[in-house]
Amino acid sequence: MTDRDPVAAAVVRDGPGRTAVGFVLACHPGPTAAVTALVTALAVATGRDAAGCALAGAAVLTGQLSIGWCNDAIDAGRDAAAGRAGKPVAGGAVSARAVRIAALVALACCVPLSLASGWRAGALHLAGVLAAWGYDFGLKATLLSWAPYAVGFGVLPAFVTLGLPGEPWPAWWAVLAAALLGVGAHLANVLPDIAGDLDTGVRGWPQRMGASRVRLLVPVPLLAATCLLVFGPGGAPGVAGWLAVAAASVLAATGLLLAARSSRVPFVTAVAVAAVDVILLVAGGASLTA
Repeated sequence: MTDRDPVAAAVVRDGPGRTAVGFVLACHPGPTAAVTALVTALAVATGRDAAGCALAGAAVLTGQLSIGWCNDAIDAGRDAAAGRAGKPVAGGAVSARAVRIAALVALACCVPLSLASGWRAGALHLAGVLAAWGYDFGLKATLLSWAPYAVGFGVLPAFVTLGLPGEPWPAWWAVLAAALLGVGAHLANVLPDIAGDLDTGVRGWPQRMGASRVRLLVPVPLLAATCLLVFGPGGAPGVAGWLAVAAASVLAATGLLLAARSSRVPFVTAVAVAAVDVILLVAGGASLTA
């Protein structure tokens, strides 16, 4: 089958292929893959065995799938009203009912997979997943729109470490850094869509501040997370730690200085700072329980 095959193109455009692509896009594949990869890498770094790493990754994958599909099913009407034709449900690639059923199936699978890491670890992970569902079901339009992100990301270090022998709790700085990373992700995720959100009645914390203020605020929680991950473990930071702080600071400053030229730059630089934080979190995996 070639790229120019008209029959294949028709299948993707109108048949089962289009539906399959719609399901993939509706799960928010970028964030889903990123969070799953982060937790799996963190499980490896903290010393979980192969089965433990696989179970942690599977639990997070199903949880993230449920969150993404739930979001697109609930937001289908708003997405259509805002003219977001690229959204698979709003664009007609897959029905809201089908995506809603997929979300429930993924959530049902997430429960035993989460609890397979132990009831404490599983309960915390499921609390994070349910917080994200709460965001989709209405918290996104309130001043507490940041809270589900803080909870959802903040529980991830504990989910990983509580699955280790002895069920150790993670270091406080790791939990706080992950929660701040979640708040930064919320601001960066919402920033490009603030105008459309306001037009459809979504008035969460970032929307009420406005795009100009959010651009200034996005780097703050991410830089705070960087500092926690570098200085939190105690002792003098190494060269790599100082380089990470310098890189995150330069990226944040670049986003602020070039914001007037392109509204996309602050978002891109925020993602880059978040990437620095993720690398620090995974690199410090062995010290998370210290």
